[in-house]
Amino acid sequence: MVRFIDIHPENPQQRAVDQATAIIADGGLIAYPTDSGYALGAQIGNKDALDRIRSIRALDAKHHFTLVCKDFSQLGQFVHVDNAIFRAVKNATPGPYTFILPATREVPRRLLHDKKKTVGVRIPDSKVVQALLATLGEPILSTTLILPGSTEAMTTAWEIAEELDGRIEAVIESGVDVIPEPTTVIDFSDGSPEIVRVGAGDPTPFE
Repeated sequence: MVRFIDIHPENPQQRAVDQATAIIADGGLIAYPTDSGYALGAQIGNKDALDRIRSIRALDAKHHFTLVCKDFSQLGQFVHVDNAIFRAVKNATPGPYTFILPATREVPRRLLHDKKKTVGVRIPDSKVVQALLATLGEPILSTTLILPGSTEAMTTAWEIAEELDGRIEAVIESGVDVIPEPTTVIDFSDGSPEIVRVGAGDPTPFE
């Protein structure tokens, strides 16, 4: 049975936040609302949770996983951001963007793109996610919750619980409508921006 955890969208209750982060820290898998649909979230170094995410979303080795970070300082621990890219990324965060950048040694190899050795990073504009990250003390390994055969992120907690019963430990309900669009993905692997996916974030600054 999937556990429901209610967290207020503007004033996240610490007790509920603690419950959610404890599941992540214990190796569990949660579905949580972001500023661009629901995402699956797990602990960075947990191989079992990573394999479960791959199974749920039917992902191949070319998929870019995302590290959801609390702030730009934390982001900089896990990816290399040179001066030319710094301003563009900084101006777009927090927000519904995912940036693909060269990973540092802090990122487990199993999370890296098979050939490019890159990883996705983002800083969501969500008080619930910020509360989770502050309590967890590290980024959340994430991927947008788009099921095989669909193009949109899931947005409703009860539907997620019904669909993924027995495959995830918990789903967070924040009591607000969640935007179904996934993030806009910008690839900086080669030093210049390449728009990989247009989603909730305005791609114009990167064109």
